[in-house]
Amino acid sequence: MRRALTPAEFALWKHIRDRQLGGFKFDRQEPIDRYYVDFVCRERRLIIELDGGQHSESSEDRQRDSELSALGYRVIRIWNSDVIENLDGVLQMLLSELEREPLTPPLSPQAGRGRADAVRAFYESHPYPAPIGNLDRHRELYRKPDRRRALSLLLWPTEQPRANREILVAGCGTSQAAIHALREPDARVTAIDISETSLRYTRDLQRKYRLQNLALHRLAIEQVEELGQMFDQIVCTGVLHHLPDPDIGLRSLRNVLAQNGAMHLMVYAAYGRAGIYMMQEYCRLLGVGASDEELRDLGTTIGALSSDHPIAGVARRAKDFRNPDALADALLHPQDRAYTVPQLYAWLERCGLSFGRWFEQAPYLPQCGAVARTPHAARLASLSPPLQHAAVELLRGTMPKHNFIAYRDDRLGDSQPITFDGDAWRNYVPLRLPWTLCIRERLPPGSVAVLINRAHTYPDLALPIDAAQEQIFAGIDGKRSIGEILQNAAEAGGDEQARRFMEQLWEYDQIVFDATASY
Repeated sequence: MRRALTPAEFALWKHIRDRQLGGFKFDRQEPIDRYYVDFVCRERRLIIELDGGQHSESSEDRQRDSELSALGYRVIRIWNSDVIENLDGVLQMLLSELEREPLTPPLSPQAGRGRADAVRAFYESHPYPAPIGNLDRHRELYRKPDRRRALSLLLWPTEQPRANREILVAGCGTSQAAIHALREPDARVTAIDISETSLRYTRDLQRKYRLQNLALHRLAIEQVEELGQMFDQIVCTGVLHHLPDPDIGLRSLRNVLAQNGAMHLMVYAAYGRAGIYMMQEYCRLLGVGASDEELRDLGTTIGALSSDHPIAGVARRAKDFRNPDALADALLHPQDRAYTVPQLYAWLERCGLSFGRWFEQAPYLPQCGAVARTPHAARLASLSPPLQHAAVELLRGTMPKHNFIAYRDDRLGDSQPITFDGDAWRNYVPLRLPWTLCIRERLPPGSVAVLINRAHTYPDLALPIDAAQEQIFAGIDGKRSIGEILQNAAEAGGDEQARRFMEQLWEYDQIVFDATASY
C-alpha cells in the first residue's frame, strides 16, 4: 500500500471524494481480499486502478483483476497520462460506468469458494483456538452474577440485563460457543462455524456440560441469514478478517442483528502485526508448510531471532504463540487482513453500523497513561474521538487487534450514552469490573493504592489513587449511585474532583455504569 498519492491519483481523488461524482461514495487505497486498490465504489462494485507504463498488460495485473472480478467487482484501468491531460473526459467516462448496473451482483455465498474452501481446510487440520476439555473454571467464574452483569453493561449501559437473550456466536471455533452457553444459562445461544472439526470439539463440551441452550450449525458467516433468526447479541471475534470480503460478512451479521442489539467484534490491527506480516512473507518465500515438523522448525527459528525483531514482541504478548496451531493461524493462514482505526470506522459505516466503544478503551484514549503526560496531550484531546483513537493507535504502535462493540446505525438512542456533561452522572451506579485489581504494595509517592485492569497489555495504564480517591473507590458496591457514594465519603474533595475521578475510573476500564436510572 502506497502512503502518498501520485500526482495522477491526487488529481482524480480531488474530484471523486466526498460524493462529488454523481453522489457516489469512493474510498481510496482500500483493502479488498488480499489486494489494496487505488479507488473503489462499493455501492456499484467498481474499482479504479491508475497505471503508468510499468504496469502495461502485466500478468500480475491480469491475475489481480481476475480475482477481484470473481468477488463481483468491475475493474477499470486508466492511464496516469489520461488523468493529467483529459481529466474531464475521464470523469465523464467514470460517471457513465457508475450509472450502469453492476456487471455482477454483490458476492454470493458461492463466490470466492476457492479461497473459502482453503480457509475451511486450514481449520479442519489446525483447529483454533486449541481445544479445551474442561470449562469448570469458567462455570465458577460466572456463577458470580456481577461478572455477567458487568458484561451486559458493557453492551447496554442503559438497560437491565436482558432475559432470554438470543445470542449468535459467529465463527465459534472449538469452545467459544460452549463458554457463552455456560455463562448465560437463561440465553439461547446459536453458533456457526465452517469447520466440522471445531464444531465436533464444541459438541463434546455441549454433551459434557449438558448445554441445552446451545444450537450448532455448520454455516459460513455470509450465509447466516439462512438461519431465519434475529439476535440481540452477536459475538464475532477473530473471524471477519479471514473472509474473502469482510464487508459482505459484516453486512450479513448486521442483517440478523436486532435493531437495539449489540455486536462484539474483534479484528486484527495493522501496526501491531507488522512482525506477523514480515514472517508471513518469509514463510511464503521459503514455502514453509503446516506439517508438525515444519511448524516445530518454524517455532525454533522464531525463538532464535533477536529480541528486537518485530515478531518478538508479538510472541511475548500472545500466550499461546508457540502452540503449533496458533503458530499456523498467525503465520500460515491462507486469508488474512488487518485494519487501522480509520479503516475500522469507515468499514462500520459502509456496513450500516456505528461504533459503540472499545472493549478496553484506555489504550485508545489520550487522557490515559503515558500519553496523557506527553507535550501533545492537549492537542490530542482537542481532536474528535475517532481521530483521538487513530492518533493514539499510532503512538502506541503495537496494538495487534481491535476489540470493540458496535450497533446498528438505525439504533434507537446514542451509541455511547455515558456522558459526564450535565448532572445525569450522579445517578449512575458504578460497578467494578471483576477482572481488575487493587494493589497496595510498592506504591508511587502520594498514592495509597494502584488500580490495574488485567486485560490491559500496557503497564502505563495502571492508575494510582490518593486517600480521598480511595475513600470514593471503596464505596463502589454496584448498588449505590455516584451521588449516594459521594454523600458518604467524608474526604471526597470538591464536586468537580469527584466527577473527574469517576470519569477516570471509567476511562481506565476499572468500572462500568448502570445508567438505567438516567434514561
